[in-house]
Formats: sequence, structure tokens, C-alpha cells
Amino acid sequence: MQTAEKVLNIISDRGKRNLPLERVYRMLFNKELYLIAYHNIYANTGALTKGINDDTVDGMSLKKIDDIVDKLQTETYRWIPVRRVYIPKKNGKMRPLGMPSWSDKLLQEVIRLILDAYYDPQFSDKSHGFRKNRGCQSALEAIRINDGWKSVKWFIEGDISDCFGSINHDILTQVMGQKIHDNRFLRLILNLLKSGYMEDWQYHVTMSGAPQGGILSPLLSNIYMDCLDQYIETTLIPKFTVGVKRAENKEYVSVKNLIRKFQRQKDWSMVKLTRKKFQKMPSKDTKDPQFKRLYYVRYADDWLIGISGSKEDATMTKHHICEFLGTNLKLNLSEEKTLITHARNEKARFLGYDIHVLHSDAKHDHRGQRNINGSIGLNVPDEKIKSKAREYMSKGRATHRKERTINDDFDIISQYQSEFRGFAQYYLLAYNAHKLASLKRTMELSLAYTLANKHKTTVNKIFAKYGKYRETKDGKYKVLSVMVEREGKKPLEAYFGGIKLGYQNGIRIEDTSLIGNIFLKRSQLVMRLLNNTCELCGSKESIEIHHIRKLKDLIQSGRKEKPEWMKRMIAMHRKTLAVCSDCHQLIHSGKYHGKKISD
Repeated sequence: MQTAEKVLNIISDRGKRNLPLERVYRMLFNKELYLIAYHNIYANTGALTKGINDDTVDGMSLKKIDDIVDKLQTETYRWIPVRRVYIPKKNGKMRPLGMPSWSDKLLQEVIRLILDAYYDPQFSDKSHGFRKNRGCQSALEAIRINDGWKSVKWFIEGDISDCFGSINHDILTQVMGQKIHDNRFLRLILNLLKSGYMEDWQYHVTMSGAPQGGILSPLLSNIYMDCLDQYIETTLIPKFTVGVKRAENKEYVSVKNLIRKFQRQKDWSMVKLTRKKFQKMPSKDTKDPQFKRLYYVRYADDWLIGISGSKEDATMTKHHICEFLGTNLKLNLSEEKTLITHARNEKARFLGYDIHVLHSDAKHDHRGQRNINGSIGLNVPDEKIKSKAREYMSKGRATHRKERTINDDFDIISQYQSEFRGFAQYYLLAYNAHKLASLKRTMELSLAYTLANKHKTTVNKIFAKYGKYRETKDGKYKVLSVMVEREGKKPLEAYFGGIKLGYQNGIRIEDTSLIGNIFLKRSQLVMRLLNNTCELCGSKESIEIHHIRKLKDLIQSGRKEKPEWMKRMIAMHRKTLAVCSDCHQLIHSGKYHGKKISD
């Protein structure tokens, strides 16, 4: 059997050449793909969360892979309904979330590896959601740096009602069937889509939508929404590509000639007066009917269109998209939420940013020319900052977070920093990113109040104890910091602050490319599983991987004398342990007291 690397490279090559994919189902028999899938998802947050049965990542083994492949070969593999739970949304409502079994997660990840290698090279360059080396920042940056967007007069903010919950199963498999010529594989996908969910131990059929909580769902949604991308790129964009460039503004040319006339006459007062009027006029005819353009970008189900044309053109475009979605994809465009906004006088909302075309006749470059007009402005909305700040406030002022006082100082400061960094770094493309300073101050006070409440002291004493200056590549910052000493190792530091708050040009995305990177080395976990040796007793029979959620739970265990397996995991500083099934059962029953094997 071919190696997983060779299989995925062949698939990717066929995708790049837009060739159909055949005999896909047989690729699921490649057991090396399951080891890659295991490496990819074993550390995911929900890996130890049960579905409707006890099947989780804990107890992962080569035998489990064998069982999945055996069932696929005999076509007896059955997707298990997910367990539906509800999690709160920021608006107070509840969002349903599906909890699949571990075996289903593992198989979904294998399928995702195959489909991603094939489809990603074919996806539109306008699509940024759930793709390697792409994301929200790349979608926003595509708008900001593309000169074409600077010419738009109207924005269309796309809003599809319950997009992912409304995906038509039959249409999706038909779309996939155009390129994947394998009925067994397509049936497997259709069975996954229709596997249903359990809620309060009542089974419910899923008539539409991508599986909630499914690893494969984002990619399936992208395959579905690619139909919209192709329609816009092959039909609407060519339709709106009219003319080579905008006609010159005749009044602008006339006034420009008038200035030259006054200069020849050396009438400098009239030159100055006329130039003021000149600098407030557009150089091109912004209503030129012989020049039209359409620009488009999408992240998941959020999309934005820019129109260089009239409002009627924008309204017509919205109608065309609404008609296409309803007829071809059975999706509904929300009339109320799909807004048409003027690019200069209003602001469109996309991926949490306010977007508009900047205009100022007062700002000029060294040549005296207006240097900001036509640029795309990305701004963090004031209500986003205020909404985030309210999480750390009570009655209009910063307050402590009582639920966090049970944690140690290191964890408290780390959590505050993580929350602030995540919010701040997302909005560093905003021209008004300096406004994040008010949020930082609120969170900093909340952190100080939390530490003061924990230690029964004052905020001033907290600032005196934890305040220090920290050198970063962007300069020196005042932070709240705590150090944890480690014997024979460099101390660990947790700090709050130290982040440059201002517009930062460009994006930084780590290279997570699948082909070429994933095969550079096998993870230690996979190698330990393949080693087929119990790390406690040395047995080579029925090896499984024991997983825990957090290593610190073992370190903080209240037992006076920790069992050997616990000492072993702490010493290895790992959340996994390769054990035989006998040792594993004793660990879970709390009866393991054996000795570790000799090193």
C-alpha cells in the first residue's frame, strides 16, 4: 500500500489539474492516514468529551484503527448520532453543538485530509474561511491592499439565513459527485449528513445542514459555498467588467486649466483660491456609466461585495445572488440583513470590522496631493470594545472576577493576557486600533482587583508588587508580571500588557500547509503508539494511549503519595501515557500500584 504522503500528494496533484477523483473509498483503508489524523486531533478540546457512548480519545490504539478499516472494507461502518448540547452565545441565546464519538471524529479527519488535498487547490482565491494559510485577517487584507476595492461606491453585506444549517444534502452530494466518481464514498458522506442527533435521549433526523461539531463540516460547507464563488467569478464579475478606466471629470480638467491660466498671469491670489476648490473635486467621473467593476471576498458564510457603479447596479447584483442561492443551493438571503451601504458615507460590517472608503481633502503628501482618498479604512467598532469591556465591569466600573480567585496568580494573569491578546491582535489591522487602550486599562484594573480580592489586600499594593517594565521588540512597556521559579530551568513568566496598540500593516499567518510539512516527522505520540510497549510494565500486548485533560490536575492532586503512573506522566511532562489494557483498567479503577519498567 502507498504511503499516506504519496496518496495525498497524488490527490493534490489531481486537484491542481482539475481532474476527477476516483476510487476514493479504497483510500480510507490506508492506516497511515489514521495515524496522521490522530496526531492532528488528539489534543483538540473535545477529544475527551463523550458523545452518546463512552468512545473518546482515551484508550486510542492500533486495534481501533483496524476495527474502523475492517468495517469500511465490509461496508458495515455506521455513523453514530451526535449528542446535542447547548452553549450560551454572547447575545444570551443558546447555540446547539454536536458531540460526535471518537471513532467518527477520527474517520472524519481522514476524510478531511483527502478532500482538503483535492479541493483546496481548486477553491476560489476569494475564499478565506477554514483554509490553510488563510483566515479572517487574510480576507480583510485582501480588501485593504487590492486597489480595485478603493474605487467602489457601494458595499453589499451578505447574510444567508442559517447557512450551514440549511445545506441541502442531496445538492451537496451532487456537487461532490461532479468531481468525485465513487458512489461508495459519496454514500458514506450522505450517511454522515443524515446520521442525526440525540437530545435528551430522543433521536432526531437531520434533514439538512452540515453535522454540528463535525471535523468535516467546515470543508463540506466550503465545497457547497464554492458554487456561489464560481457563479460570482464566472458570471457576475465578467458582467460588471465594463470599460478600461473611468472618464476624467470635465469640471476637474476645466478648473485645472484655469489654475494654469492664473499661473501664467501670475495672479497668485486667484491660484490659491482656485486650488482650494480644485482640491475638493474628484479627478475622475465617479458616475461614469461606461466604467463598472465588481469585487468579492468570502469567509465561511460571511461575504462582502464592492460595486463600482450605481446603487441600481448594487440592487441588481443583490437580486441576482438571492435568485442563485434560492434556485441552485436552496439557501435564503436575508433581505433585512443583507445591506447595501454607501462606501464613503456609511460603513459596512464584515468580520467584526467597520469598512469604508476613506475621504479627506485636508490630508496631502509631500507633493501636495491628496494621499488618503480612496484608501480602504478598517476600523474596530466602538460597541465591540465596549461590549468586551463590560465582561470585566460592574455598575459601570472595572471589577474583580470572583470565579478566578481560586486559581494561582500565574494562571490568573495568563488568562487575562490571553483574552486581551486574542482580542487586540485581531483588531490590529484597524486604523483606530489605539482605541484598544481603554479596554486594556479596564482589564488591567479588573486583573488588579481580582488579585487584590484573592490576597485580601489593596489594588495599589498589587500594582506595587506585580508592576514592572518589560522590554519587547516594540519598546518598553509597564506590565503586571509574576515569575515561577523552576529548579534547573529558566523561570516561567506570566504578564499582562506589553502589546503594541496601533495599526499594524500586513498579516502574519503561520504556514500550516498539509503537504510537505505534516510528513517531516512523526509525532512522539504516534511513535510511542507504534512502539507497542507499555510504559509502565513493559508488556507488548493490547497497547492503548491513556489521555488526561490537564497535566496540572495531576500535579495538584490531593493524594499524599501519587501512584507510579501519575509520577511517570509528571516526570515526562506529557498528558499521554502508552499502557497495556490491563494497566489502563487499573488506572481508571484507581487500583494501579505497580512499579514502572526500568529505564
